[in-house]
Formats: sequence, C-alpha cells, structure tokens
Amino acid sequence: MPDISPAQPSFEDLGVHLSDVTFVVVDLETTGGAADSEITEVGAVKVRGGQVVGEFQTLVRPSAPIPPMIQVLTGITNQMVASAPPPSQVLPAFAEFAAGAVIVAHNARFDTGFLRRGYEELGLPWPRPTVVDTVALARTALLRDEVPNCKLATLARYFRAATEPNHRALSDARATVDVLHGLLERVGNLGVHTLEDLTEFALQVSPDRRAKRTWASNAPECAGVYYFYADSATPEGEAKREVLYVGKSTNLRRRVRSYFSAAEKRGRIHEMVRVASGVEFVPCATDLEAEVRELRMIESLAPRYNRRSKNQRKISWLKLTEEAFPRLSIVTKVREDGTYFGPFRSRDAAEEAALTLYDAFLLRRCTTRLSPRKESTACALAEMGRCVAPCRLGDGAAAYPAIAQAVTDSWLTDVRPVLRSVRLRMRKLVEQERFEEAGTISDRLTAYYRTSIRFHRIRSLALCRQLVAAAPSAHGWDIHVIRYGKLAAATTAPSARARLAAEEAAATAETVLAPSGGLPAGSVEEAERIAAWLELPGVRLIETDGDWAWPVNAGLPEGALAAELLGPEPCLPLEPAIRLAS
Repeated sequence: MPDISPAQPSFEDLGVHLSDVTFVVVDLETTGGAADSEITEVGAVKVRGGQVVGEFQTLVRPSAPIPPMIQVLTGITNQMVASAPPPSQVLPAFAEFAAGAVIVAHNARFDTGFLRRGYEELGLPWPRPTVVDTVALARTALLRDEVPNCKLATLARYFRAATEPNHRALSDARATVDVLHGLLERVGNLGVHTLEDLTEFALQVSPDRRAKRTWASNAPECAGVYYFYADSATPEGEAKREVLYVGKSTNLRRRVRSYFSAAEKRGRIHEMVRVASGVEFVPCATDLEAEVRELRMIESLAPRYNRRSKNQRKISWLKLTEEAFPRLSIVTKVREDGTYFGPFRSRDAAEEAALTLYDAFLLRRCTTRLSPRKESTACALAEMGRCVAPCRLGDGAAAYPAIAQAVTDSWLTDVRPVLRSVRLRMRKLVEQERFEEAGTISDRLTAYYRTSIRFHRIRSLALCRQLVAAAPSAHGWDIHVIRYGKLAAATTAPSARARLAAEEAAATAETVLAPSGGLPAGSVEEAERIAAWLELPGVRLIETDGDWAWPVNAGLPEGALAAELLGPEPCLPLEPAIRLAS
C-alpha cells in the first residue's frame, strides 16, 4: 500500500530560518519624546547567525539645543553635537547600513517612529522593514516571576549582557543584541525557529494556530478554492463534516499559510481556525474559475464563517406590471410577465430608484387595479400634477401607454431622459445655494445610473448563447467558455495551441439552458465577475454565438454624468402630455 502521509514540511515551506536572518539592532538618543523632538545619536549593530558583522555609530546635530534634563540623562551635550553631521547625512548612511535587514529595537515604536519621520523629511522612501520589538518579545517569552519588568537594564542583567546600557546609542544597541540572543534561545525551546514564527510569537499568535500551518504544506501554488472544515459525529455516531469557510486565491499555499500567521487579524477567522479540523483545496485552471467556484460553493454550502456572497439570490428588482395602466412594483423574482429593471442590493435601493422614476415620469403610484373602461376617483397626486390620472380615463388614459413605453425605453435603450429630468430642478437649487438638497438628488441619480450600467452588463451576457474568450497570462492564455452569462468551461494553453484548446473547451463545456426573464443562467454576482474579466485589457473574443452588446445610450462617456444632470436645458422628449416632470 503506498504511503499517503504528508511530507515533512521544509524550512522553505515554513519561512526564513532565524540563523539566515540579518538583524540590525538600533537605538536612538533624542532631544525628547515629543513630535518635534530630534535625533541626537544613532547606534546600530548588525548581526547574523549570532555573530556581529558590523556596527554603526554617530552623533547627530539637531536644529535646536538639547534640553538640560536630556543632557544629564544621556551625557550628550550641545558642545558634543555642535560639529556632528546633520540628519541629512546620517540617515542616508544608516539606510544603506540597514538595507534589507530586520530592524530590532527595545520599544521599537519609539525608534522606528523617529526614523520614519526623518526619512520622510528627507524624501527617503521608508522600506517598511520587518520590525522585532524586544519589549513585546520579552513580555510574551518571560514569566512575571522571572523579571520584575521589561526595561532594557533589567533584561540586560537577566541575560548577563556583556555591555551595560547607559543611555548611549551604541552601548544600548549592544546590550539589546545580547537581550535579543537570550530571547531567541528562550523562544527556540517553544518551537520558534523562523522569522515568521518570531513575529507571530511576539504578537501572541497561539502555538496551536501556528502548528496548523503545516496544513498549507500540501496546498498547490496555483489558483483555486480552499475550504476549512470541521469533522464531528451525529448523536447516532455517524461521521459529519461541516464546511466552515470557503475562499479563493491566486496562490493557494501562500493564502492558506496567512491564516496561521500574525497577518490574519479577524476575530471570527481566529475562531474558525481554532475549531477547524483541516482544510481542502480545489485547484482551478484560471483565476476567474476560482472566483466562480468560490461563489457557487458559498451559495450551496452557506458556510457559517463566510459573510459575503451568502445571499446571492436575495436581490430586488423594479417591475413594470402588465395591466391596462402599468405601475412600478418591487419584487424579488424575475418572471416572464412584465418588464424588469435592476438588480438592487436592497429593497431600500429599489425604492430610491422608484422615486427617481416618479420624479422623471408621470407614472401612477396607486396600487389599485384600474379598469380601462370604468372611471375611478383620482388621488391627490393627480391634483398636484404629478400623475396624468388614467383613472379618470380621457386624455390621461390615452397618454398613459406612451408614458409606460418611455419608462421601458429608459430601462432598455436610453438612460439619458431619466438623468436629464432633474436639470431644471438642479439648476434652481444650485442658484439658491441649496447644495445639500442638490447633493441628495445627485446621489440618487448616480445610484440609478450605476444600476442601469449593472443591468446592461448582466443582461447583455444573459442574452448571448455562447462566448469563447481568452486573455494572456503567465501560462500563455486563459480561455473561458461563457453561456448565457454562466461560466461553462475554463482552461489554459500555451500560445501555440490556444485555438485548439478553445475548441476543445467549447466542445466539452457544461450544457446551459437558456434562462428566463433576461437573467443570467448563474447568479447575478457570477455574471458580474465574468463581465469584469471580459472587460480587462487584452481579452480577445475567439467565438460569439449571439449579440454581446449594449444599446448606444445605455451608458455615458467617461465623466459625462455631471453634464447630464446639470445641462443647460431640461429634457422634454415625446409629447407634452407625457413630458418629464420638472
């Protein structure tokens, strides 16, 4: 029987071993701890594998006198720094000395804060080095009955440092080196062997969580989906597996390893990792396939620790009903009856869009089912001129079909009449300096416009029977077969056989039936991810079966939205009887 036990993880899998890390232990003396204080001395020791490989020490001339108390504390006087080099000479030299190293300091926030501010003042890029704070490390590694506090002098005595700290930069840096080595020896007995282990230990990442990092050793370094699970047993004693969390990544090994490191700070994910029994992987041919598989798994499994994408079908739509005098209705399902517009992420968003349409068109707002032959009593909106009152029959009833058609056209072909409907009102508000009200209207119209763009993105895909497209990638070409807005196949191929691979993918792709109501065959969120990929630079269409197209005026040129809302004249399309409300 073959051995299927996981291989022993290597140090390369786990991180950089501490013996291979170059540390620069730094200490600064300053004129104080205030925001306007300055550096007066820099001392640093470079160590690697327990051996000192270089030292850096210099006084620094500040722009202001050193306070008397600081002179007494450090022994650095104004006379001593009078001929010292300025920060503009010291910091570039230190940057070169410390390049590529891990920065170590006692109370590191103080020292790195001064260094970062000094770099910024000189226009030097801050390299964002890994920083190890010996104070934080000591608080985690040492017990309270071992040392009364974590001051540098206390720790230097505890670890029998060869140099006694004396508030001079190089002496304190040398003492910190001995403290660092003592702490590394201490935490090495606790399983801390790599730089990643060390930073996590200082941040109090639990040993149990660190130990689970070996789960990532079997993960492939490719795009795909991962899912954490918990094994348990039912009351009847049967094995039970619950999927706790589903995610996707372009590099499964790197992403899963991050869950066991200090980089992961989400409390609910910490809890998930603690209760998980293991993690499984689903390699994918392309990044888009990984995105889509993640969405489908989250929707079907509803993992308790996922928050996003769990309710992909929980969206709202505006419907123009099919009756004698159509009206707007907010629904959650798209059927074959009526005309629909959306989707909206919430009912509140759909209601805001309905208000936008009521402002633009003289639609009725009542929910009564009106008869085309029997007159009814008009409501207050008719008296206010906000509705043509089809309930009274006559001219209002005769004009109403054109109003309903105008609404449908604004959804399906031309969004501009809705956007232009507020021009006169916006101009008045701006002239009266009622900018807050104008901003509210602008925000509502902007949200409506974004929904229109979203509507046509997914609708154009939903109406296209098949698209075969490819994009350049590290593997050659990423190839996707899309049917009615649903990903049906994904593959990669080198340039030499991309055409053949596309034909093979189309021949073996999933069969997708035409959906109803102009919706994509998959979820709306899946169609949006596909649309975003198709719109990437460099994507090439290999085959189309159907029209993947938008109406010309479904969108606007870049930056043209404001001009539509604030143009010189209000838009008055069609007949006066169905004019846009101003």
